[in-house]
Amino acid sequence: MTDATTIAERYIAVWNETDATRRRALITEAWTESCTYIDPLMSGNGREQIDALVAAVQDRFPDFRFKLSGSADRHGDNIRFSWDLGPEGSEPLVKGTDFAILDGERLKAVHGFIDQMPAAA
Repeated sequence: MTDATTIAERYIAVWNETDATRRRALITEAWTESCTYIDPLMSGNGREQIDALVAAVQDRFPDFRFKLSGSADRHGDNIRFSWDLGPEGSEPLVKGTDFAILDGERLKAVHGFIDQMPAAA
């Protein structure tokens, strides 16, 4: 069984990958075919829509990077982890916590929560 931190790091790698071909390959490795993503600002069904969501976030915040914040937890097919988003080497401007349901070792559904976001974002 893959530990929660490894799964969360694969997830974060998807959000940070700017090469579209490599990002799609990472999504295929990390997510099930019938995956879903939802947070207060956006949602998507399937790998193509999730890829489009990631690309949209990268377009909106081109110099920002995601990083895992703290440790990830796993209980059976459920994991939770927190993340930070901001310019490389600076304090994060956005923080969140995601809860995911796994199918085997792949992400089946991710529910994201925004813990901190500046009003101007």
